[in-house]
Amino acid sequence: MIRITLKGGDAIERKEGITPLEVARDISDNLAKATFAAKVNGTIVDATTPLDHDVTLELITDKNPESLDIMRHTAAHVMANAVKNLFPDAGLGFGPAIENGFYYDFDINRPFTQEDLEKIETEMKKIIKADLPLKRVELTFDEAAERLKMSGEKLKLEHLQSLMESGESAGAIDSSGEEEDIIDVASDESDEIKITVYEQNGFFDLCRGPHMISTGKIGAFKLLSSSGAYWKGSEKNPMLQRIYATAFHTEKELEKYLDLLEEAKKRDHRKIGRDLKLFLFPEEGAPGMPFFLPNGTIIRDALFEWVTKQNRKRGYDVVNTPHVFRTKIFETSGHLDNYRENMFFLKTEDVDTCLKPMNCPGHVLLYKSDLRSFRDLPTRYFEFGTCYRNERSGTLTGLMRVRMVTIDDGHIFCTKDQLTDELTGVMDFVHDIYDTFGFEYYAKLATKPKKSIGDDEIWERAENALHEAAARRKLNPILDPGGGAFYGPKIDYFIKDAIGREWQGCTIQLDFNMPERFDLVYFGSDGQKHRPIMIHRAIIGSLERFIGVLTEHTAGDFPLWLAPVQVIVMNITDDQQEYAHNIAGELESFGMRVRVDDRNEKVGFKIREAELQKIPYILVVGEREKESGQASVRVRKEGDIGAKMLSEFVMMVKDKILPPD
Repeated sequence: MIRITLKGGDAIERKEGITPLEVARDISDNLAKATFAAKVNGTIVDATTPLDHDVTLELITDKNPESLDIMRHTAAHVMANAVKNLFPDAGLGFGPAIENGFYYDFDINRPFTQEDLEKIETEMKKIIKADLPLKRVELTFDEAAERLKMSGEKLKLEHLQSLMESGESAGAIDSSGEEEDIIDVASDESDEIKITVYEQNGFFDLCRGPHMISTGKIGAFKLLSSSGAYWKGSEKNPMLQRIYATAFHTEKELEKYLDLLEEAKKRDHRKIGRDLKLFLFPEEGAPGMPFFLPNGTIIRDALFEWVTKQNRKRGYDVVNTPHVFRTKIFETSGHLDNYRENMFFLKTEDVDTCLKPMNCPGHVLLYKSDLRSFRDLPTRYFEFGTCYRNERSGTLTGLMRVRMVTIDDGHIFCTKDQLTDELTGVMDFVHDIYDTFGFEYYAKLATKPKKSIGDDEIWERAENALHEAAARRKLNPILDPGGGAFYGPKIDYFIKDAIGREWQGCTIQLDFNMPERFDLVYFGSDGQKHRPIMIHRAIIGSLERFIGVLTEHTAGDFPLWLAPVQVIVMNITDDQQEYAHNIAGELESFGMRVRVDDRNEKVGFKIREAELQKIPYILVVGEREKESGQASVRVRKEGDIGAKMLSEFVMMVKDKILPPD
């Protein structure tokens, strides 16, 4: 007999070999029907996994957050099954669950059409309706390789062989560059390698699982789109065809998500960027490096100046470092070993140089340029530094992921005793910025990973400092055990936009690595040398990405102080043309960004165009307004608010046109 401790603390005794599904059935048939998988001693496993020793057990149903990933992973296998039924010659790539859905890559000699997607959906529904059981099978390497050969799955076979030859853990690199484990490779008592396979009605796929018990447990799903994707995310490999899809427990949840996608399309910053003439991504330009048009440059410059001012207010010294560095400095910092594939290298007079991928080594050199005492600390540097990162072409997405990244980078060098106060100050800064733009946000606190530097005492002190600073701010971050950087723990912020999507925001990282590598010191009150602690922080992060997120968050209705054109003045006839320009000149003298539309067009047409350009204020002047010295004022989303004297209008908007303090 084995002892099974259930969630909630109740314990039961059962025969060895019982499965979580059988435990659920012992409790109730309804629970068994609702069970997706199980957590055994904290590890998610199939519900049909035999239990052979004392365990803690949690049954996973649709109430558990993990259930969606399990269902979507199973749905990816069903999609692959459907594609193989309809297109037998299509080879299998990878098919993981991802945020908000899942995808699968196929080796096929043509793109999938919309008609193909509809056929695949229909075939998937047949497989789901058939309620086919998914069976986990363990094979030897030779058995797995033979099955792949017989079925013609060249890519899977290649991947299996490369894993066995390298001796590395089973994994695959997807197009986002993140590792996604797909095969469970384990050794039994005889040290024979076992490869796990999941089967359903003749279809099989290499996979580590876990999966749902049967295909019939999949809820509502939808195939969304298809696009090209390189095998393992490398441009050196063949181009595959990727199908993106999503799945939810209920039709209602699916419909809500599809409505969200429609709203997201309307808010797509690339579309709004074209419509409002903000930025471009010309194919013949620099891939991954946006071109800002005059309107977009106004927004960019306004944010640049405002964020810089906010840093000065909080005691940061504004600095500037070069774009090209000797490569050796990034060898010292450790980036060359860990980030080489994302760097751009140059040769300058036989000296190895590179475009900087990070700003931190430059700030380290600034700190090191002078002797420091404890009285000089904390030393805070700020730079809107442009970095260059050779991101894969398949990952580039408008402003959201670029190769030229302008970061509001700040680095603080402080003593151990100053650490909590400095962290609290950074958090206050973050909250002030996010509150200004109306973002909801939350944070995660990531602790020491398995691979790390620095002794346990320093890590414990640093993590305690993060906890203490978070407690002071009543932040209550979600704990991310082992998620810290190898050089120190960190707090990451996530912001929610107007339609509920989450974006990675600020990061605050503690670093014991660079001060050690660059031998940074300060002289303490005891006259001895001490090592400072380095805090990395970026509040808005990438300026390009923040503009993209802000564009989608506001749907192009930027706060007045960021609007490229704040006021447009338009005349009804040519007789008011001079008066319209005089009004514009007056408003410009108060610091407003004003444009005059004096085209010989009907005023209704001009108003509609201005509204499409999302201009906040429209001033219309006809003969009556000219004679009375007024202008008819239209406010975006409010409409006509009547005629106003110019002085009255200025009083109405003067506090809104300037950036917040």
